[in-house]
Formats: sequence, structure tokens, C-alpha cells
Amino acid sequence: MPDSKAGPGPKVLVVLIITILIIAIVIWKFVSVNNEMPGYIASGNGRIEATEVDIATRIPGRLKSFFVEEGDLIEADTSIAEMDTDELKAKLAAANANLSQALQGRRLAEATVIQRESELRLARAELARFEALMEKGHVSREQIDQARTAAETAAAALQAARVQVASADAGIEAARAAIRQIQTNIDDSQLSTPVGGRVLYRLAEPGEVLAAGGKVATVLDVTDVYMTIFLPTAQAGKVRVRSEARIILDALPDYVVPAEVSFVAAEAQFTPKSVETRSEREKLMFRVRIRINPDLLKAYRDRVKTGVPGEAYVRLDESLPWPDSLKVSLPND
Repeated sequence: MPDSKAGPGPKVLVVLIITILIIAIVIWKFVSVNNEMPGYIASGNGRIEATEVDIATRIPGRLKSFFVEEGDLIEADTSIAEMDTDELKAKLAAANANLSQALQGRRLAEATVIQRESELRLARAELARFEALMEKGHVSREQIDQARTAAETAAAALQAARVQVASADAGIEAARAAIRQIQTNIDDSQLSTPVGGRVLYRLAEPGEVLAAGGKVATVLDVTDVYMTIFLPTAQAGKVRVRSEARIILDALPDYVVPAEVSFVAAEAQFTPKSVETRSEREKLMFRVRIRINPDLLKAYRDRVKTGVPGEAYVRLDESLPWPDSLKVSLPND
């Protein structure tokens, strides 16, 4: 009697294996057909990049304190660090004292002008009286000459006094300019970021003495995120700046991110070795930048990460619709 526990015969196993292979081939072909993009869709591989802004001190000095940590999300104009300003504040006090002295000097010069004007009026009046008496023969020519000389001397003294006023004005303006310069240096000692984003690196620590231009931090601008791809000549010639694009990230394959073309290179170049493309490397390629909408990034700013690989897609014919696989799909939360 045959054993009821025996497995299927060899023929049954062969048929089963062939059936599995046929099903696998059909599935593979189905997936390949569905993953194949229409001819009017160009694509390229790349990595997510973002603009990095280095925060540096304009003047040399000692770093006093740091207000943020690596990884913090900050808004534009946020103070991230502060330089020591004790020396600058001392210079500011001296500059204010110089301004006060210059203002007092101007007041003295103005008083001198008033005095010289009075002396000139007296000298001219006396000269006029002597000239009237000379016509009657009551004064000599020598007295007239002395009166005229006194009037001319008074006029010269008045002119000198007015020059002193102008010099005092220049001194006041110089003192005020020095104050503005020192105050600007004090203001610049508060290091803030011009863009909102994520603190990528802290490049200095409190207590360090930095030279002019010394970097203290790097901020990642999470509102300027893009992917660089390379397209062959035939495709790049049909791509326009501001054309719609799509990005699918390897880390989030179920989502399609809307974007647009922000740059198309005017000159062809060889594809860098670090970028994988579907075309042969020997062919000249055009660099194309695909930028994600800044308004969209604001809603997902806490999720932005650079270096994530993915693929970008561009329509070469904008009159044709996007395939269903490239319809915009974003996380709900």
C-alpha cells in the first residue's frame, strides 16, 4: 500500500515551480510597465540640498555667550550669539565725552563771534565819525588811518571767529561719526541669523577669541531646499525655468512632492561622478535645479533634511498631464 503521508510527486513539483515562475514574470512585467514613465517626462537622480548660511563676526573679539544649540529651529533675525563689548562700551563713553567737549567748544566760538561782531560795529562807527570830523578839519589823517586799521582788524577777527565755529561744527560731526561707528560695532556684536532655519553647526564656543570674519555657526535655510539633477541635451532643451516638477525621496517613496525648475545651466558639462544618471557618463549633460516651494516647506520645516537621495521629474510637454504615479501626495500631519 502506498504511504499516505508521502509528498507530491516530481511532476507536480515541476508544474508548481513553472507556475510560480510564470506568475513572477507577469508581475515583474506589470510593475515595469507601470513604473515606466511616459516619453514626455524627464527624470534624474540627486540628493536634497539646502542653502547654508555662515554666521560670522564682523569685528575681532571674544565670544561671550551662545543662545542656541545644534539642531534648534530658529526664526530670521534671531540672536544666536553675543561678543564681549566691554571695550567698545568704554570707547563709546570716551566718544560721548568728546562730543560734549566739541559742543562746548562751539558755544564758546559762537560767543566769540558775537563779541567780534560788536567790536566791528564799534570800529566802523568810530571810523565814520572820524571821516566826518576830517571834512571839518578837526582830526588828522593819522587818526583816520588808525580808525580804518582798527575796523579792518575787527573784521578779520570776526572772520576768524566764524572759522572757529565752522571748525567746531566739524569736530561735532567727527565726534558723532565716532559714536555711530562704535555703536554699530556694539550692535554687530549681537550675532543674529538673516534667515530662518535649523542650526546645523556651532563653530565656536564662549571664551574663544575670534578674528574678523570668524565663523560662529552655520544655519540651514529650510525655505530654500532643492535637488540638482543632470539631463541630456535633447531633454534639457525642452525644460524651462519655473516649469512644474515632482520629487520622490527614497526615504518617503509613497509621497510625491511638488516643485519647480529654478535653474537650467546655459552650458553643457560632464556629469560629476558623484551623481548617478540613466545616461552614459560620456555624454554632455545640463545641470538642472529643482526647487521645492518655500510656502510648502514652511509647513514641513521640522522634517527638512539634506543629503536624502531621491529622483526628480520634469514635464517636457506642459500640455500633457502628470501620470497618476506623479500626482501630488503629501503627508496629512
